[in-house]
Amino acid sequence: MKLGLIGLPKSGKTTIFNALTRSDAEVASYSSGRVEPNIAVVDVEDPRVTRLSAMYQPKKTIYATIDFMDFVGVDRAEGKELWSGAAMGLVKSADALAVVVRNFANETLESTLGRPDPTRDVDAVNGELLLSDLVLVETRLERIAADHQRGKKTPQSQAEQKVLELLHEALGAERPIRDMELTDEQQKIISGFQFLSRKKLLVVVNSDETSYGKNDQVIQALSARFDVVEFAGDFEMELARLDDQEEATAFMAELGITESARSRLTTLAYEALGLISFFTVGPDEVRAWTIHRGDPAVEAARTIHSDLARGFIRAECFSYDDLIAAGSEKGVREAGRFRLEGKEYPVQDGDILNIRFSV
Repeated sequence: MKLGLIGLPKSGKTTIFNALTRSDAEVASYSSGRVEPNIAVVDVEDPRVTRLSAMYQPKKTIYATIDFMDFVGVDRAEGKELWSGAAMGLVKSADALAVVVRNFANETLESTLGRPDPTRDVDAVNGELLLSDLVLVETRLERIAADHQRGKKTPQSQAEQKVLELLHEALGAERPIRDMELTDEQQKIISGFQFLSRKKLLVVVNSDETSYGKNDQVIQALSARFDVVEFAGDFEMELARLDDQEEATAFMAELGITESARSRLTTLAYEALGLISFFTVGPDEVRAWTIHRGDPAVEAARTIHSDLARGFIRAECFSYDDLIAAGSEKGVREAGRFRLEGKEYPVQDGDILNIRFSV
């Protein structure tokens, strides 16, 4: 999964990035001149993988991963594009965008940017995404119109024009594409555009240590429209840098934090995107795989390797919970919890699969 961190300048995106990834990217209260995004690939913290690895003692243990991408602040003050060409490509490749909003006290920032207002800042960023998509739609509609004037009118171009006109109307009314009810065919027509307002939007409220956990009104207001998580950014960045886990846990408890920033944002993103994990196990490798909730067994097989999907016969299947309860695969079989499933079986979170195939 790829998750892009975006927001207005000085919202604390890079602080959150460091807290999530244990990186040491530069953080400053002034413009650093940075153009390229900070990028880090980190493991999804899943204790089930750790437990399976302890049981099977494999040669390799592979967790699912998340690519966190920290982009420069959204700012059109100088009439520039939101991001450079390369950075825009990375933004468009993200599975979801997390808007970091300032909710911490800082006299220097408040003297130039005003007091923190998370709702205002989310709306500002969302407005920029809508505008970016609107410009893209208008540009494409102009090209289609020019082609039609030159006699290059096809059923495909007419269908595309019709869908884009619907998008243009919605975007002009400040309605993101993600909120539109489009048919499967309409979704297919626009699939190649990678519209920003079509992506799932998460909100990270970046509070200070003093106010963390005391912003119910702000959280509730934002939660009516978005999936929201609150971090104590500076505090959690320092926590991520501690080598002593017991010390970090003690500090977290003082502030009422029960899980790491990475774990909380990962859980939010998985739920928002409808993602689940299944596992493959054995003496060579224990590995977590990510698919969408409701995906059939043949799609899980394809996630592992295309040959497994092409030659799919059956999926040997049992759940992580049943394995832990029984203590071993033998115990799972004896308890009657071992199953053979077909192509259309909807894989469940925590399933352990072994694909039978023939190519």
